[in-house]
Amino acid sequence: MQESIKSQKIHSVIQTQDFSEMSNVVRQPRPLLRKLHARPQQEGVGATVRRSIGRSELKYFDPFLVLDEFSVTAPAGFPDHPHRGFETVTYMLQGAVIHEDFEGHEGIIEAGDLQWMTAGRGIVHSEMPVPEGTQKGLQLWINLPSTYKMTEPRYQELSKEDVSEATKDGVMVRVIAGEALGVQSPIYTVTPTMYLDFTLNPGARIRQPIPYSFNAFVYVLEGDGVFGSSRSSPVSAHNLVLLGSGDGLDAWNKSTRSLRFILVGGEPLEEPVVQYGPFVMNTQEQIDEAIEDFENYTNGFEKARYWSSKSSSGFGH
Repeated sequence: MQESIKSQKIHSVIQTQDFSEMSNVVRQPRPLLRKLHARPQQEGVGATVRRSIGRSELKYFDPFLVLDEFSVTAPAGFPDHPHRGFETVTYMLQGAVIHEDFEGHEGIIEAGDLQWMTAGRGIVHSEMPVPEGTQKGLQLWINLPSTYKMTEPRYQELSKEDVSEATKDGVMVRVIAGEALGVQSPIYTVTPTMYLDFTLNPGARIRQPIPYSFNAFVYVLEGDGVFGSSRSSPVSAHNLVLLGSGDGLDAWNKSTRSLRFILVGGEPLEEPVVQYGPFVMNTQEQIDEAIEDFENYTNGFEKARYWSSKSSSGFGH
């Protein structure tokens, strides 16, 4: 990383889920409710994403707004754009992207690195690929509760080396948020969230507790996984599985090759959601205010008037 957001980890008092009280025993595995294949679509400028949450078939899975598996090669990318009212979680799988924002934060997010950005009242930033090769990763949008939608923007960043990992019985997990196999992430979450990256060797099984109140899903990155019941049909890469109620996930790798998937869960907010592109608020009036603030460079967007990123120069503002 450069002089980066990594030094700005959050240690303020914000709402977090106490995973230490979560049972390590899964008594009621969550069943599969629905499977969606994430088809490629164009986003940004010339970039390709596989979107599962946030498209017409699944507009919202409280508190999750968008899940994109992205693939981008320069000069394509995601040049200067705003956000308000939610968080973006960028997790790199291959290569690297350059992040810059109008507060002067900048850094390179490399394979295995994590950036957890709370946009709050307003951020304008760019996410552009490094010049060589194809860069791949995941971006998750998490809604913020109404009381935090206008909070000051903040970042947490973890380099690959700082992401908590654990290995047991043919299972390896990287703990982005929450806890698994006895290790816990240092990431603080405003909306209580778990985010786990599992790799299962052939023949391996994992029983992972999930807080009962959470909504949860699985997204398969590589291989074929069996989830919920040993009799379920295997789920292949680029598929999202919504999980039903229960206290955990039961998953198997019955194939002859490695299985990699993410398990994500979060506390539902149960609040109205009004979205207009990069702005997510509770009412249409708040959306209108966000558009007006961005267009007039007010109420959190003041620095956007004279700022443009270095990496997306030539794309326009």
